[in-house]
Amino acid sequence: MSIPNEALQKLLQEIEQNAIAAQQQIGVVKAQIATKNRESRMAQITAGEISSLPRETKVYEGVGKMFVMCPSEDVKNRLSKESADLRSDITSLEKKLHYLETTYKNSQQHLEQVFKSRGA
Repeated sequence: MSIPNEALQKLLQEIEQNAIAAQQQIGVVKAQIATKNRESRMAQITAGEISSLPRETKVYEGVGKMFVMCPSEDVKNRLSKESADLRSDITSLEKKLHYLETTYKNSQQHLEQVFKSRGA
């Protein structure tokens, strides 16, 4: 059974568009994962530094263009919550990356199958 040239060309364009879209999204997701990892590492380092300070040390947080004194426990709690949220975001982004990589790989395989079947 032979596929008409128009239908084959349309199919190839659709598969190629899916592959290009997946490849672009892979780049975006990898950049997002790198950003989240960097933010997570900064939060861990900051929490470690705050934990090493004496309890009576004054801690300030930036709010816009000013700094506000906050209890160190509040800052530690905020940083731990932020770290947990970032880990959750990274996990979901890694799942999305896996899905996109699978989609890209499948698109490539489909293109190869179409060319092989057309050449035969």
